[in-house]
Amino acid sequence: MVLYAKDVVEPTFLCLPPDTNALEAARLMRDKRQGYVVVVTEGKPEGIVTEWDYLSKVVAEGKETSKVVLREIMSGGPISVSANEGIEGVARIMTEKGVRRVLVVQQGKVVGVITSRTILARLEEYIDKVSTTIARLQAPPP
Repeated sequence: MVLYAKDVVEPTFLCLPPDTNALEAARLMRDKRQGYVVVVTEGKPEGIVTEWDYLSKVVAEGKETSKVVLREIMSGGPISVSANEGIEGVARIMTEKGVRRVLVVQQGKVVGVITSRTILARLEEYIDKVSTTIARLQAPPP
């Protein structure tokens, strides 16, 4: 039993254009309870803005959120994986790239986002299922 990116993807995520001001984006992130926003131009992901970007590029710099746009604070070239990538590969990519979020792409379209939190939650479920299966197989016949 192998878990794939498509099995753990979060299909609902916040997308905004790069000219959205940081204050509006922050309010939407709060309302949607998202720690990030995918920045898109004509439906194509151009970057990602995370809570860390706000902290390090807006708050720490003393910038006014209503005068900053996402294009100015986004991390460009978001990392993506195929929907058929194994979860181990996704975790390895996240570790190697030092990111906590990756976009999941299927047939050229972003179908969702995987976060480190998602992986941990799903791995716990996966380990429980595998452990139950192993225990059942190792049990003496009735």
